[in-house]
Amino acid sequence: MPTGFTIGFGDAEPQRTTDAPWARSFARRRRNRHGRGLRGPLLLPQLPGSRTRLERFEDLVAESAERLEELWGARVSAIAFSVALVPGRKSLQRAEAAGRGVPLGTTVTASPRRAASVTVYRRPVEELSDSPVDLPDIVHDVVVELVAELLGMAPEDVDPGYGRWPRRHK
Repeated sequence: MPTGFTIGFGDAEPQRTTDAPWARSFARRRRNRHGRGLRGPLLLPQLPGSRTRLERFEDLVAESAERLEELWGARVSAIAFSVALVPGRKSLQRAEAAGRGVPLGTTVTASPRRAASVTVYRRPVEELSDSPVDLPDIVHDVVVELVAELLGMAPEDVDPGYGRWPRRHK
């Protein structure tokens, strides 16, 4: 007689007790009943294919920020970098009113209560890229342009390697 069951006679049906480790509800099972479900993750977390597009894009922005931090030190290390999917409605309305295209990012200057910040919009930047090979250069150019805007400098002065990506969108 298997453990975890209480057998009754007559009209009583077997009832499960909670002392058996294998007695789980259907929702808590890892596979379906016939063994055709997923048995584990398709890719291990340490493999590059398991990273999402957002995580890969954040890595590109972080690499660009680290490069600028090596060039400028404390001026860039005080800036908070972030990634957003798309610009907000107000930002799009301001760009449309000014006759510009979709913004690729935004900057917020420092105040006594908060640090300066740079936000890069992922989808508009990805739309500029014809192939995944071009994306790191495009992201770096966008980050350099935003940091240059924040520091009040020309992008060529912020990073000598600026402009490797040919401008087809202007």
